Amino acid sequence: MNRVPSLSHHLVQMTSSRHAKKCAFLAPIQSCVTPRASIGIYEKDRRSGYKSNVKKTNKEIMKEGLGLMRGEFWKLKEEWKHNLNFDKFYPVQHGDYERLWKFDNKETIDNFTVTCDSNHHEGKSQAEFFVNEQKKGVFRGFLNTDVAKDGRVKRAGYANIKSQPNMKSFFRKHPYDWTDYTHLIFRCRGDGRPYQLILHMDRYFDVSWNDTYQYALFTRGGPYWQTAKIPFSKFFLASKGRIQDKQTPIDLDQILSLGITLGDRVKGPFQLEIDYIALLFDDHHSQQFAYEMYECNPSSLY
Repeated sequence: MNRVPSLSHHLVQMTSSRHAKKCAFLAPIQSCVTPRASIGIYEKDRRSGYKSNVKKTNKEIMKEGLGLMRGEFWKLKEEWKHNLNFDKFYPVQHGDYERLWKFDNKETIDNFTVTCDSNHHEGKSQAEFFVNEQKKGVFRGFLNTDVAKDGRVKRAGYANIKSQPNMKSFFRKHPYDWTDYTHLIFRCRGDGRPYQLILHMDRYFDVSWNDTYQYALFTRGGPYWQTAKIPFSKFFLASKGRIQDKQTPIDLDQILSLGITLGDRVKGPFQLEIDYIALLFDDHHSQQFAYEMYECNPSSLY
């Protein structure tokens, strides 16, 4: 069994110029495209270089801010009403579930942002998310894996939908707390492609801004709906598209948003219909974390 190097060992390697190119902290990330910001000890931008190019004047910013005041005060009033009601809390029991999103109206769809490689001039994929006549959310488009000949993009072809971060009034971040539940429930109808479920975390330190927990959603082609029951213990830690060597269980009280990504490198159309996303408590599920970490003691003889 190989010995896992310590953090101090990596730091010593970084101080040597001949080992700098081999250091894990400075290695290029594995993603669909060449990153705009490489992995390092210090992260200066939460969006890793993917900033909005829309520039607004001070007058436009003030006008937009004043227009949001009414809605934010309404949110504040609802928060105080909820706090003053002292709602009773009943512990969850086996089989209890909470529905997060029901994709039967435009308001829920608008809570999700659609992105693909073409939005950042890194590919030609197209995607959309809308409500169909059967009151189901439809995530569809065309995945294009053609790589632009600009010398910067290495791989292309991804599409994604991501929920807006959970916010309190006046744009205060309020992470979801799912500690009472054990499973994530997806009722969907797919096209046979594997999709990736991504839970974005709310972390304080800059090196963990891009931490996500991911797991695959395998869909069946055909006319039948499926209900996927995914334990939170199966989600693994990744950052900027790279699975981390050291895995830790997910903090269910620090989840900021949820995303669904397609990037299977198969060129062609795709479609995923979603009925709802929910949480479930299964009392028979006792697994805390599915992935074990090993570290040998070098001083041990056996």
